[in-house]
Amino acid sequence: MASSRQDYIAPWWTYWLHNFPHLNFNFQAVDNTFKPEDASYQQALVLLACVSALGLGLSLLVLSAYLTCLCCCRREEDEEVKRPDTCCVTWTAVITGLVICSAVGVGFYGNSETNDGVYQLTYSIYNANHTLGGIGSLVGNSLGSMQVGLKEHLDRLDEIFSPRGDYTQTLRFMQQMADNIIQQMTAMPDTRKVQVDLAAIADQTAFIEYYRWLTYLLLLILDLVICLLACLGLAKQSRWLFAVIMVCGVLTLIMSWVSLGAGTATAVGTSDFCVSPDKFIVNQTKDSLSADIVHYYLYCSQSLPNPFQQSLTVFQRSLTTMQIQVQGLLQFSLPVFPTAEKDLLGIQRLLNSSEFNLHQLTASLDCRSLHKDYLEALLGVCYDGVEGLLYLCLFSLLAACAFCALLCAVPRAWTLIAIRYHSCCVTAVHGIDRCR
Repeated sequence: MASSRQDYIAPWWTYWLHNFPHLNFNFQAVDNTFKPEDASYQQALVLLACVSALGLGLSLLVLSAYLTCLCCCRREEDEEVKRPDTCCVTWTAVITGLVICSAVGVGFYGNSETNDGVYQLTYSIYNANHTLGGIGSLVGNSLGSMQVGLKEHLDRLDEIFSPRGDYTQTLRFMQQMADNIIQQMTAMPDTRKVQVDLAAIADQTAFIEYYRWLTYLLLLILDLVICLLACLGLAKQSRWLFAVIMVCGVLTLIMSWVSLGAGTATAVGTSDFCVSPDKFIVNQTKDSLSADIVHYYLYCSQSLPNPFQQSLTVFQRSLTTMQIQVQGLLQFSLPVFPTAEKDLLGIQRLLNSSEFNLHQLTASLDCRSLHKDYLEALLGVCYDGVEGLLYLCLFSLLAACAFCALLCAVPRAWTLIAIRYHSCCVTAVHGIDRCR
């Protein structure tokens, strides 16, 4: 990739993710080339996403084993024995809170980076779609001018110049030039289908990204809320807060592992694309566009000829020839046929307008604009996008580990609070103190 293009080099993390094992449901190796429509490749990504289910299962197994041991080994503890346990629980909660806060910071950064990358992608797609729309409009206007507007003027002039064979011969020659332009414009690729496809991709991507960003934002806020409740529960020694933390913590633990699996699969799939995007684009467009057109816009090298140059040259030469013929008719035919002035001036205006469209079409068909959009889309996805996904995966992993530790500490804190509450009540019964 780096040897074929100097202005885009896939970042190192895409190669690292690209080399992840790609296995289907039968645990057979699958080609890691980006092929989203291939069933085996889809299975490989699903299997990568399901790896997090193993982590979730282990986490729940550890929690179940710990809670079982805690219930079986429960015993009465006096005040001297429980003090070190309380200190241990407190420090566990503090460290876990710091890890959660750090994970949330990483998550906010990763969520923002991913959103920036996807925004740059959709912006580039919309911009390319606008360029293609301009090309289609210019080609349509040129065809309409030659097929409708020019034909009407020529038909009326043919009746006016019918007594003069040389003038009618000039009109036939102009019609031939117009037919050449029509032929060249008709042979150009139809950009309307590409427009529809690009617009659908951009709209769907923006829709999915909005809900992905919102989901991660809510998950990050939930993590902070649970961390705050844990601190409040320790300060107030409130058992109902710990009950809320247990329920929310289990849900957040599950969501963290799920987001880790989804983020890993998405990052690997995106990296597979980023390692060789040109190959994927060529394969996707081979049935609708010729290879020389695709390579021209993908690489935009000075050594590559413009595949539309011949059509544009024919367009320009035909227009120039027709303008010369119209100028001659204006000069020599009007003294004899003054009624032809209106149609001749109309043809002249139409040709001038077509020449203006030709200049705009030439600029729009140049590879630099679409190639720039293509590069910006690649940079947005493969740099900001994939980097943000990696940070989100790190957030999910840290959050899952931290909440697993927090859920192990909460039952112990609940037990110690219950023991203290029972001790206070016993003391109050003997009249030494009151139960608080």
